[in-house]
Amino acid sequence: MSEDATFDALLDLLRRLPPTAVEANVDSLCDLAPEYADDLLGNVDQPLKVLRDDEAGREFLGCDYNRDGDSFRSPWSNAYLPPSQAGPSPSPRLRQLEVSLNAAFDTYREMYYEGGVASVYLWDLDDEPGAKEMSFAGVVLFKKSLATDASSTGTWDSLHVFEAHERGRSAKYKLTSTVMLVLDTATAAGAGGAGGAADEKGGEGKVTLSGSMTRQAEVDYPLASAAAHIPNVGRMVEDMEIKMRNLLSSVYFGKTKDVINELRSQAGLEHKSREDMLRAELAGKLGARRG
Repeated sequence: MSEDATFDALLDLLRRLPPTAVEANVDSLCDLAPEYADDLLGNVDQPLKVLRDDEAGREFLGCDYNRDGDSFRSPWSNAYLPPSQAGPSPSPRLRQLEVSLNAAFDTYREMYYEGGVASVYLWDLDDEPGAKEMSFAGVVLFKKSLATDASSTGTWDSLHVFEAHERGRSAKYKLTSTVMLVLDTATAAGAGGAGGAADEKGGEGKVTLSGSMTRQAEVDYPLASAAAHIPNVGRMVEDMEIKMRNLLSSVYFGKTKDVINELRSQAGLEHKSREDMLRAELAGKLGARRG
């Protein structure tokens, strides 16, 4: 089997395994095929890691785009934690833009997510970062964990990877966005005791809804100055997130709800039996009246 075919087989296997165990599955495949470890880590989206920069007193997100070995670069202090001597960093001009984008998306996170953690990382694409027209790439990360009570938990991870190429008074942006969603809800469906209450011997279980979705877009925006990248990237990410949230809500959640409602009833057997008896009684009385 060729190298490309082997790597495709590894990716195909990951697509068929539970999304909730993607980290453990990637680690297992890296141990099984260490020669493909870097390719797997760079091509498979994994849940974001929440880390803390003690120097800045802020949390930040870790992923493959700010990782160097076992260290992750903080967007607040621009330092690798744990310290790494060889970790790449953006040029001074790009670092200034990175700081401004982190401040802007921190406000965005508070407005849209009402909590969670956001981080932005940029890196140069130019061989000479001091050129007048910049070409750079970056990633905007969001993570929100939800724990409403002991029976329901959920996590939202979104990664927005983009490239920006300045062309005079405009800039061309290429965006690839991925959302990873996990929802866990504990359920208790009894056999139906007196009054339809759940019996202690009834079944207990957990419903897990998880998966990921990826979308791409290309846009051109006016660019009066380097600072214009901030509203341009913000508008691009905001529009994509709105589209993906609406798609998740109307299509994915809607279809799942329809399927579950057809396959499984939350009411007990006694309640269902009473409904059937009432329906038969009404049908009998209607038939007698017509006769």
